[in-house]
Amino acid sequence: QVQLVESGGGLVQAGGSLRLSCAASGGTFSTYCMGWFRQAPGKEREFVAAITWSTSYADSVQGRFTISRDNAKNTVYLQMNSLKPEDTAVYYCAAGAGYYRVYTKMSNYAYWGQGTQVTVSS
Repeated sequence: QVQLVESGGGLVQAGGSLRLSCAASGGTFSTYCMGWFRQAPGKEREFVAAITWSTSYADSVQGRFTISRDNAKNTVYLQMNSLKPEDTAVYYCAAGAGYYRVYTKMSNYAYWGQGTQVTVSS
């Protein structure tokens, strides 16, 4: 069983930056595909970014967000730059078994964190 705890959310002005962290425990972190998803009020949860030995990004964040991982610290990060009001959402960290593919679908992730709120003011 993998436990995931997100941190780093908050309130930021448009154009600003935030870095989210997700600390994992209870599993072999290096063998998991790690992903970030987000859910805005009234909308479905959507893919943001994922990382194994490779990375994948949603078109809406490409060039602004960077996902990274530190296997020694069992932690995955999401550096968010040039934030826009439409980035406002609860951001969730997720872990999916398998390191050979970068998963973009929620159904590929077995473990989820509780989420951290990101609010971008205009």
